[in-house]
Amino acid sequence: MKIVTYNVNGLRQRIAQFGSLRNLLNSFDADIICFQETKLRRQELTADLVMAHGYESFFSCSRSSQKGRTGYSGVITFCRVKLAFASGEVALPVSAEEGFTGLMGNSEACKVELPFLAEDIEEFSQDELLSVDSEGRCVITDHDHFVLFNVYGPRAGGDDEERIQFKQKFYQILQKRWESLLHMGRRIIVVGDLNIAPSAIDRCDAGPEFDNNEFRRWFRSILLENGGQFSDVFRTKHPDKREAYTCWSQSTGAEVFNFGSRIDHILCAGSCLHESDDMQCHSFVRCHVQECDILTQYKRAKPESILSAHRWKGGRSIKLEGSDHAPVFMTLVDIPDVSLHSTPSLSSRYVPMVHGLQQTIVSVLMKRQVSEGIEEPVEKTGLPAMFPCDNSNYPPSQGSEGSILEFNDTCGSSSQEAVSKSGSEYTKSITMQCNVSKKKARNQWSQLSLMSFFKKSSNIENGADDSCTDNSDNKTETSQPDPCELETQSVCDNSDSPKQCRLDTDACDQNLAKLTESSIKKEKSNMASLEWQRIHQLMQNSIPLCKGHKEPCVARVVKKQGPNCGRRFYVCSRAEGPSSNPEANCGYFKWAASKSRNEKSSH
Repeated sequence: MKIVTYNVNGLRQRIAQFGSLRNLLNSFDADIICFQETKLRRQELTADLVMAHGYESFFSCSRSSQKGRTGYSGVITFCRVKLAFASGEVALPVSAEEGFTGLMGNSEACKVELPFLAEDIEEFSQDELLSVDSEGRCVITDHDHFVLFNVYGPRAGGDDEERIQFKQKFYQILQKRWESLLHMGRRIIVVGDLNIAPSAIDRCDAGPEFDNNEFRRWFRSILLENGGQFSDVFRTKHPDKREAYTCWSQSTGAEVFNFGSRIDHILCAGSCLHESDDMQCHSFVRCHVQECDILTQYKRAKPESILSAHRWKGGRSIKLEGSDHAPVFMTLVDIPDVSLHSTPSLSSRYVPMVHGLQQTIVSVLMKRQVSEGIEEPVEKTGLPAMFPCDNSNYPPSQGSEGSILEFNDTCGSSSQEAVSKSGSEYTKSITMQCNVSKKKARNQWSQLSLMSFFKKSSNIENGADDSCTDNSDNKTETSQPDPCELETQSVCDNSDSPKQCRLDTDACDQNLAKLTESSIKKEKSNMASLEWQRIHQLMQNSIPLCKGHKEPCVARVVKKQGPNCGRRFYVCSRAEGPSSNPEANCGYFKWAASKSRNEKSSH
């Protein structure tokens, strides 16, 4: 069994990159695939984004109305199955839940597993608990032998106190849920982007204060080697592996020199599945985890881009396609199947906004009968139940005395004809006439083809207009004839129609107008191009050269709120990398001589 976790940095972009959702999923050849940072809003979900043949999906989207949080984050778990509605495979979960507080209202199976809500997190109000789950950061799937948490951990800057508090609450409550399940004897697998690099070996630029971060301390406290109950599966399998990163900065091209951090994790807790009297040497990781590694083939930086890293130029010369994260996978062995069970109700296939409203069997059969030309049952009006005409063309209803009113001319020719017809013959006649009428109306208002205009011109040319006199022989001589007039005259001489002559004259005038307009546009375009080249040259002359490589820097603007917000500065244009590499960014920095226009306008 193979489990993959991947921060896709926008599911739409990854689907477009691979051509389809199914191609993306099949590329992993995995049984369970967990995506984070899908950036999908609930009201925008469609089947092509969350449904693929051979997979069941369980998603959570951000429900927050906070500015900057709509259409943000989001997680989705895909489970590969053979049967759509019932299966004994372990990949198909027996139950699923959105969020981890138990308050999202969509988890019947997990309600009995939430005693921690009343006992251990009394300090948090219900609104605080709901706010933790409102950003679409967790989906739980219960696979009987283990409970899988697909988690997208919050990011919190060093001076953003509000997000730091949110991140603290997020992991405090999440840990309580884990402890509750472990107390019940359940096994737990946690996968996802936790936005935490646990140790200095997991970060490219770890400084002296690196280990003092409170979230790093929390992460290490839940690991087995520090008295916790979880195993960092990658580090268990590769304890000394360096430069094993899963995330890189997009703006600085850090992936070119593998200058990143390991923040995408797979954690396991709980006993193994073996039944033995001596369980001292047994653990879930030791007995069931065969391999765990980073899928480096999904990295954006390819060998050809690494060789040309000195031409990074702030990202304009090297195209890095893909997410700024790399997937991590884990292979499990000796995981038995489970008893036959149905697909949980949280599955995307049951969400109306994804698949639309389910049709009834009667409506499907009736549509099929119409398409196959099968005779419909006649109602009181003598017409089929699904009459193909518009409301305006419906036949009249029969009165209490059995008389039939006059028919619409579109559907019937006369009342006598209608009276003479009865039963199924009448029904078929009306249906055929209405279909013909609809086809005529559709053809009448359909868009004309280009050839139809030429056919009309030929008709005008062949058929003379009685209201016009033939002026083809009336030629006027001028001292300096206009070329257009000469061309018009020659055309008119070969034509028998004065209307055609007038049409050709108008066409000539239009051609002259188009030529004049085209020349003016071309002249303006050339002037704009020359002006832009002049401005670009002035800008190039004002851009400083970096000290390390003597190359033009790139200009950037401070976007972070503070006294320097909006201020322009210059940095080395090369990709970010280790200071020991002379080909990497030299670290040059210089404030621009004047502040940007945005800053000036704010003062």
